[in-house]
Amino acid sequence: MKLVLLQDVKGLGKKGELVTASDGYARNFLLPRKLAVEADSQAMSELKNRENAVKHKLETELAAAKETAALLEGKTVKISAKAGSAGKLFGSVTAKDVAQAINTEFGTSLDKKKIVVDDIKSFGTYPVEIKVYNGVSASMYVAVNE
Repeated sequence: MKLVLLQDVKGLGKKGELVTASDGYARNFLLPRKLAVEADSQAMSELKNRENAVKHKLETELAAAKETAALLEGKTVKISAKAGSAGKLFGSVTAKDVAQAINTEFGTSLDKKKIVVDDIKSFGTYPVEIKVYNGVSASMYVAVNE
């Protein structure tokens, strides 16, 4: 019997999948417990609609990520920090500081976990990689000065 799963079922499949189960298992276990519904035309159209909605959401997220990556690509963000007489910074410039600077300067909402940078401990310009989305990244620079 063909079924559309309403919840994850161990050994059978995940929520929203079209599966084939034996008639007895379906009638005596899955259907009474509302774990699945028969794969009739209505259930199949709902399944297709759900898949299309997920696909559309992923496409819009990818387009927004590419737009953000294009906005940030090759740009330089300036961060001011205090340093001692030898030119070494008090503390260091971290991904959190870089994320705050990018968010204020470019008006984005990047998370510090998406920024790949080593701790910066002296003045200068450093390359930074920003992983905006899965497979979409941007390279930019951080200029640290007084």
